[in-house]
Amino acid sequence: MEDDSKFSYFFLGLGLGVAVGLLFAPKTGAETRDLIRSKADEGKDYLKRRTGDLRESASQTIEKGRTAVTRQRDNLAAAVEAGKQAYREAVTSSGDQTEGI
Repeated sequence: MEDDSKFSYFFLGLGLGVAVGLLFAPKTGAETRDLIRSKADEGKDYLKRRTGDLRESASQTIEKGRTAVTRQRDNLAAAVEAGKQAYREAVTSSGDQTEGI
């Protein structure tokens, strides 16, 4: 959510900057068009970088999640196996005790 807000502020600032620049900078039409084109390219480059950063961050988060799930699954399997072993030992030891009676 915070990233969406940053993008909104970025575009708002970009738009206001272009508008103020057009109003107060006495330039020819060609110069103004070049300025707008360069600012649009800067915005596009920023978005490409930001998208790449977000994609990398998402990949890392997904990998961490997979690792955590795998670790928990292994812990659960070990606990189940320990429970089975304890049950087997309990059954075996109670069988030994009944034989002596």
